[in-house]
Amino acid sequence: MISNNRKKGLFFVITGAAFWGVGGTVAQKLFQSYEVNVDWLVVVRLLLSGCILLLFKLFSKNRREIINIWKEPSTAIRLVVFSVFGMLAVQYTYMASIHHGNAAVATLLQYLSPIMIMLYYLVTRKMRLTKVDVYTAILALSGCFLLLTNGTLSKLSVPIPAVVWGVLSGLAAAFYTLSAGSLLKKFDSLVVVGWAMIIGGLCLNIVEPIWRTAPASITAVQLIYLVFVILFGTMIAFWFYIKSLETLMPKEASLLGSIEPLAACLTTVFWLNMPFGLFQWLGAACIISVVLLLTSSKRQAAPSASDDIPI
Repeated sequence: MISNNRKKGLFFVITGAAFWGVGGTVAQKLFQSYEVNVDWLVVVRLLLSGCILLLFKLFSKNRREIINIWKEPSTAIRLVVFSVFGMLAVQYTYMASIHHGNAAVATLLQYLSPIMIMLYYLVTRKMRLTKVDVYTAILALSGCFLLLTNGTLSKLSVPIPAVVWGVLSGLAAAFYTLSAGSLLKKFDSLVVVGWAMIIGGLCLNIVEPIWRTAPASITAVQLIYLVFVILFGTMIAFWFYIKSLETLMPKEASLLGSIEPLAACLTTVFWLNMPFGLFQWLGAACIISVVLLLTSSKRQAAPSASDDIPI
């Protein structure tokens, strides 16, 4: 039987990825229907989500971790690197790819991250890749491609900057997944994710202050959408994903993250009334197969120290 710890990890990563996808659809609604500035939304969602997570930790046990994470210089450096090149980089590169191209290509290129993680393991010789790893990687990439393009290659015709930002998004997602392990061994995920969001949000705010890009007014409907994006599409999504890395291998969490485009496509179909083609249903089947393959695995997958990127 699958261990309870593994079940918890699977729940966290699948739920987090699903909220990522739905949050992306809601963000798209804000961009298209209400002309909300992308930079403003990224800064606000990071800062507010980070503050809320640390507030949760403040009223729980081991609250001293909020300050203790800064006491060791090496740990503080790891946190800052993770925040800038992981948390913020994932957010910014993805949005930049959408800005220069479209969401389909941006998401597809971001989901090169499982392959990048597997290549990292191969190059560093830290772990052998099994047949299941290869099959799930192929299924995940095929599923994302079919979901986002409906099998039409013409939709991938985008400017070079969109491709560059998209590949960087995949690298950032891989780094984000791999580099969290060492911090999670010492500190609670609430502290790690909370501080990472605040640091990332502050860094972007220096470049693009929120008071310059804030909307002139916010309606009640906009506020509901914003609250959902902040609480579910950002705070819970990122926290649950990082939480899953306590009991799952990075390559597994990254592959199960393919639930994100599936959730985004389904909410787009049923909420925004967009058509859903035959190839997209086939892509959905591929991603569901990935979930079934990985969730049926009985292996113990708690990450070890060797899983981290040395920074």
